[in-house]
Amino acid sequence: MLKWKTCLRAGITIVLAYLAIRYSSAVSVALGVILGAMWPLMLGAGIAYLLNILMRFYEAHYFRRFRGRWVSITRRGACLLGAVFSVLALIALIIVLVVPELLKCMQFLIEEVPPFLRQTYEKLLQHPEIAKFLPENELGIGADWQNSLTRILNWLGGGLGGAMDSVLKTVTGVFSGMVTLVMAFVFALYILLSKERLGTQINRLLRAYIRPAWNRKIRYVLEVLDDCFHRFIVGQCIEAVILGVLCILGMLLFRFPYATMIGTLVGFTALIPIAGAYIGAVVGAIMILTVSPIKTPFFLLFIIILQQLEGNLIYPRVVGSSIGLPGLWVLAAITVGGSVLGIGGMLLGVPLAAAAYRLLRTDVSRRELLRVDEKKKERSVKSQ
Repeated sequence: MLKWKTCLRAGITIVLAYLAIRYSSAVSVALGVILGAMWPLMLGAGIAYLLNILMRFYEAHYFRRFRGRWVSITRRGACLLGAVFSVLALIALIIVLVVPELLKCMQFLIEEVPPFLRQTYEKLLQHPEIAKFLPENELGIGADWQNSLTRILNWLGGGLGGAMDSVLKTVTGVFSGMVTLVMAFVFALYILLSKERLGTQINRLLRAYIRPAWNRKIRYVLEVLDDCFHRFIVGQCIEAVILGVLCILGMLLFRFPYATMIGTLVGFTALIPIAGAYIGAVVGAIMILTVSPIKTPFFLLFIIILQQLEGNLIYPRVVGSSIGLPGLWVLAAITVGGSVLGIGGMLLGVPLAAAAYRLLRTDVSRRELLRVDEKKKERSVKSQ
């Protein structure tokens, strides 16, 4: 028999659903405002989760054989500082190895590409059968660069107001992003310094407002998600290191230029599943093109072979086995996640698919055991 509280809850749910659909535009605006206000906290929670993986590793090995009071007092702060400085050192190392050579490559392209294009255009003009398809000074190649620069300056002067607005918006956006990042980082530090207390408070809230059966289910789902994301992040970092090292060794073996820098870049971009290495390969091909154009196609061939090896052998085994997801479903999760949310979908698709796979597998096994038990009971009843 239905209770009046159940009917009241169903009626309130129906009314709220109707209002949300009827005023969907206002609801979406309100949700956007709420999410925008909470974005620094959400970003801080994400940063804290990533740092906590490294921090837990340091805590497990921080003076493991000593159990003095000073060890327990200093463990949290020392391990947190170690995790932060490790990440900053890794970022600084990548910047030192990649950015200077990348700037040199860009400078070379700026200095050498326009004369090369101009010479190519002039050579094409010498062939009448080709020149008739090429308007004079096509794309400004071969034109007077001083006149072109004068026209550009005049255009900028005429649209100075719009340019100033764009500059102001850019500066405001950069400043806002920096403030958001700083706030998120500070929030992440607070989370990591008091993560046990925060976990206790969340458990108390769950026990107070959620039924025990649902509380156990929610905790189990959260534990599975945490384990899948933890294993995915660790496996992804290991896979990126393996790919970067293989790229460096292969480039040194075949005497490609910029071996250390391009290998580091390929390993860093490999943090993006499957497609990340191609991003680093494009930048590396452009850099090799500035030094030895004849080696560029061979480098691309090398990267394609290495990427096929990584995508079909290393990645499914390293990442897929670490999160308990078969290689086929790893590739499927990356494909679906990338088509839905782009790069973010590629990063989130694999651990979410692994969590769903594990939850579904556990539920299927439980249901199969229940059916087996029911059949045993039926057989026992019939035998009696």
